[in-house]
Amino acid sequence: MPDERSVPDERAVPDASTVPDELLARARAAHTAAPPLGDPAYDRYCAALAGQLLAHWPQITAANATDVEEAGRAGMPPTLVDRIRLTDAHRDGMVALAERTRRELATVTDVEVPVSGAARAVHRVPRPLGLVMMVYEARPTVTVDGALLPVAVGNAVLLRGGKETAATNAALQRALHDALTDAGLPPGLVTVLDDPHRRLLRALLKRPDQVDVLIPRGSPALVDYCRTSAIPLIASGGGANHLYVHHSADLGLAARVTLDSKLPEPAGCTSVETVLVDRAVAAPYVEALAQELKEADATLTVRTEPGTTIPVSPGLRAEPLAPHDLGREFLGPVVALVAVDGVAEALEHVRAHGSGHTEGVLADDADVVEAFRRRVDAAMVVVNGSLRLHDGPTLGLGSEIAIATGRLHVRGPVTLASLVTYGYVTDAAGALRG
Repeated sequence: MPDERSVPDERAVPDASTVPDELLARARAAHTAAPPLGDPAYDRYCAALAGQLLAHWPQITAANATDVEEAGRAGMPPTLVDRIRLTDAHRDGMVALAERTRRELATVTDVEVPVSGAARAVHRVPRPLGLVMMVYEARPTVTVDGALLPVAVGNAVLLRGGKETAATNAALQRALHDALTDAGLPPGLVTVLDDPHRRLLRALLKRPDQVDVLIPRGSPALVDYCRTSAIPLIASGGGANHLYVHHSADLGLAARVTLDSKLPEPAGCTSVETVLVDRAVAAPYVEALAQELKEADATLTVRTEPGTTIPVSPGLRAEPLAPHDLGREFLGPVVALVAVDGVAEALEHVRAHGSGHTEGVLADDADVVEAFRRRVDAAMVVVNGSLRLHDGPTLGLGSEIAIATGRLHVRGPVTLASLVTYGYVTDAAGALRG
């Protein structure tokens, strides 16, 4: 445990009236006072957070009901209201995440590096990134993600969520601070910003001298806004994702993959937005899609180009495709359908409209699969499967805080190992360079 004499009183929660210098000083002091990565306090924190989420759940859900009611009054689309709403399934998922993170802490450890030089031993040592700021939209589960994974490996965090979940985030912060206190960690390691007008966000984005890493998680517009900062960025933007259906594909599988890539989480970052289908099989693919929708008793809106035939089906709704639909996130049970003449045209479309997040190909032709794998530049390429497989735990890569689409430090699932940097320690045993 840290020396209690060195820990400032951080139980008072900073609010929107706190000037950035004071807020940053508070977070920095907490990070300095925290024990080094690997200390048993972080294991205790994961366990305590699971318990405090359960203990605070009645207060959290009451606050969440207020946010959901206000979102409905404001006319927010139902899909986005659902992103705000917390259920007991979310509670169970957050508790499971805390328990899983606790088990994964042992994977972030010192590693001895084989050497043949003057030093007797070299160790690759994980170090916290420092002060991490997460900026995200109206998803209260991300508040727990951001307070758990970075802190479990020794970082301090500033969490700026959407104003639509302000009441929920305030209730969550009380649970988070109780968990930190229970674990013997400085409560100031987690600061949930109450910043409805972006005043604090604008000021903090100008502080690369204090904020070490910025993780925006949300729409392309949010990520672009954060790119104006000089703070190093782990970009986690939206997914203008594609599925390419080659004429060699199993069309029944293609239809099932399409629905699994869209309907369970239509506003998710791994959701499919555009289906590119070889012109020769466009009609039978749509028929297979209609059949799968009928069997699932589900509904999907398909936006198509002129000349595309959509069968009459209770679950399949047709709308015209507009130019601005290409490369966008629909944030609902909607996909664009574009007929192409082969893999070359599909690749060109993905290059023009993709966001580098998750792309998929459905084909039995090995040459087509290989061309797509090698030439598509994305954090994940899925072959003959759902785009929603792009998930750290699902892939067996570990718990994730985001899916990064940038090119430096990490790309793909941002796991515990991505929330640290590494230094080296050598036991030179008196060796000189000479």
